[in-house]
Amino acid sequence: MQAEALLWATNVAGQRQCRPLGGAKPLSVFEAVEAEALLPLPETPFVLARWSTAVVGPDIHVKVGRTLYSVPWKLIGRRVDVRSTATMVQIFHEGTLVKTHAALEQGKRTDRNDYPPEKIAFQMRTPIWCRGQASQVGDACREVIDQLLEDNALYRLRAAQGVLGLRKKYGDARLEAACRKAITVGDPSYRTVKGILVAGTEIDPEPETGDGGAAAFLHGPEGLFAATVPTQTPGDVHDDQDRGDAEEAVR
Repeated sequence: MQAEALLWATNVAGQRQCRPLGGAKPLSVFEAVEAEALLPLPETPFVLARWSTAVVGPDIHVKVGRTLYSVPWKLIGRRVDVRSTATMVQIFHEGTLVKTHAALEQGKRTDRNDYPPEKIAFQMRTPIWCRGQASQVGDACREVIDQLLEDNALYRLRAAQGVLGLRKKYGDARLEAACRKAITVGDPSYRTVKGILVAGTEIDPEPETGDGGAAAFLHGPEGLFAATVPTQTPGDVHDDQDRGDAEEAVR
């Protein structure tokens, strides 16, 4: 069609005598006057683009159509201009290009470098990083982290990061002791490890088995199986309690 149109413009329409041109042929006028004034075609083809405005949300993203694109965190709450093409999305703030993304029809595009430094550090604490840090603390800490990340690692990653975050406040030695005690009691979780450290019980001796520290019954079988219980005054009860406490302390 393009070849036929070119032939028609040259051999048919271009050869007609045109009254607005004083009876001259359009092709002759073009060759004599207009041809030398034409500029060459641009090196890159013209691209259709759509402009819009958006506000950067607290999650560092702007919504363009049905897609979310990340923007540097310092622009949170600012209004930006967005230039969208079929292949690219460019985000401008006060006339300055601040972000470029490959266009996505629907979904979310996030550049981690757009987050604040502390957020970037948090996201880089992967399961591999957690296991490496736990190994530096000790075997018990590594066992706790391994158990946390054994199933559904991504869901429980925050708990593993929380355990390792206790290093800053309590140190490696106390954290290792707390992890060892959490394993002993059968609950190697972040809440248990933190509770042990807050209470300062990571170095307490293990409880003895048996009576669990209950006071012994020292009244003999007659008192245990008596049909009636003798009435005691408040003072007698107090004396018996004190005596029992003393006996317990001696025992």
